[in-house]
Amino acid sequence: MDSFDAGAGGLLKQPKSVWATAGASVVAFMGIGLVDPILPSIAQGLNATASQVSLLFTSYFLITAVAMLVTGFVSSRIGGKKTLLLGLAFVVVFAGLAGTSGSVGELVGFRAGWGLGNALFVSTALAVIVGAAAGGSAAAILLYESALGLGMACGPLLGALLGDASWRYPFFGTAFLMAVGFLCITVFLKEQPKPARKTSLLDPLKALGHGGLASAAVSAFFYNYTFFTVLAFTPFVLNMSPYRSGAVFFAWGVLLAVFSVIVAPRLQRRFGSLKVLGGSLVLLAADVLVLGYGSHTTAVVCTILSGAFIGVNNTVYTELALGVSDAPRPVASAGYNFVRWFAAAAAPYFAPKIEEWTDLHIPFVVAAVTAVAGAVVVVVRRKALTNEAEELQSQHATEDGVAVFAN
Repeated sequence: MDSFDAGAGGLLKQPKSVWATAGASVVAFMGIGLVDPILPSIAQGLNATASQVSLLFTSYFLITAVAMLVTGFVSSRIGGKKTLLLGLAFVVVFAGLAGTSGSVGELVGFRAGWGLGNALFVSTALAVIVGAAAGGSAAAILLYESALGLGMACGPLLGALLGDASWRYPFFGTAFLMAVGFLCITVFLKEQPKPARKTSLLDPLKALGHGGLASAAVSAFFYNYTFFTVLAFTPFVLNMSPYRSGAVFFAWGVLLAVFSVIVAPRLQRRFGSLKVLGGSLVLLAADVLVLGYGSHTTAVVCTILSGAFIGVNNTVYTELALGVSDAPRPVASAGYNFVRWFAAAAAPYFAPKIEEWTDLHIPFVVAAVTAVAGAVVVVVRRKALTNEAEELQSQHATEDGVAVFAN
């Protein structure tokens, strides 16, 4: 029996509070890719351009990035459970309001409020799962990544199924599912102990003074630009019906989940975290370059295939960010996410603008360059990351249950 089989049983035996938090996390991550299949439908329904509709991502992630400085401040004062519930409440309200939008401006504004709720929930959920999960932090991170992968896979599918009738329905559906998550966490999650020391608004920024964490964050910034060029701009390039686009991004999400949870840990054990990360970033760059210059069929295949590289990158980056510095995990995570989510806000805005200024191919050239830039940072700053990478490689080689469907 290999490590996956041996650890799966242990990982699946988690407290109800962990499953409730992980389940709500799935829905939270569904909200990221939910609008993918319906972006053209939203543009048509609200008489908006591609660049205007792409602001749905920009407003969402810009608020998410800034809110990362607030999440630790809030959770260290009111506790993890109340912070989760506050974030869920924001998502329920603003996702529901998004479905009532009469203009693209209203929709962008409601997505910003949704981003604030998602930031409060997602950053706290990771800390709650790590603190409450059985099997150690490695298993907890994989459980969280599992929720991410499943959510990213199911989001476009739900968006396509509901969005085929109306672009408004996916927003109402998300509000309903998050309300269910709110009830589950209310019932099953006990109040988490508050940290002995309250987190200040500047603590995440101070944590970035650590060379290793700063290096991981800067590399992830470049990588996230590539990631969200694929996620937010490709639907306009594919120009498919909601069902077809949903199917493409569902397959993309399945690969993301499988490679983040099963493949990435095994590659790390064999080659080491930094080699895996650098190699995956270069392969992602090649993939998006072919995506931008290939035929429609090639673009579909490359979009799906990018999920594999994105899945590997997500797992390695998350582990590095949580372990490379001596800062508390919630503080390190907040500082890291503060930097990288700015790229998630920038890519959806600049990709269609670059197309308007040049042609359809250049946004993907830029995305390929940023992926390579992420790999260059890993190579140049490898000394700052090496100790953590070696520790992770050793951990993967000795702990059972690392390569399980989680995170």
